Amino acid sequence: MLPQNWIEHRRAGDRELVGWLRPEGDGFVAVDRLGRAVTDAVDWDVAEAALEERGLHWLADLWQLRVEDGRWLRVRLVEVSPERVVVKMDDFGAVDAEMRTWTLPFPAPDVLRPYAGDRFTI
Repeated sequence: MLPQNWIEHRRAGDRELVGWLRPEGDGFVAVDRLGRAVTDAVDWDVAEAALEERGLHWLADLWQLRVEDGRWLRVRLVEVSPERVVVKMDDFGAVDAEMRTWTLPFPAPDVLRPYAGDRFTI
């Protein structure tokens, strides 16, 4: 669940939510759509700039998920909201592939990470 003191930050052009500003001490921490800190406590304008620079394109990247048996699986984000994060096994674009999904809490836990392997190796 999203803390009440987090302040939405939306892009100027299309008003798409790119993250939040979390008050901390005399500054603000930029928080991305997965609920993860992008900056330490900084001035408001620095936190906003960090979210603008980060944007949303990274959500479409490959990710890896550590599953119950300890393996790391290649996954894609399906849903990102303050209620949950849903990922699916990367199906390499196959329309007939089984869609195995995992629902994670928000903020996304450390078992979900940017993909560390060779994205061109299947």
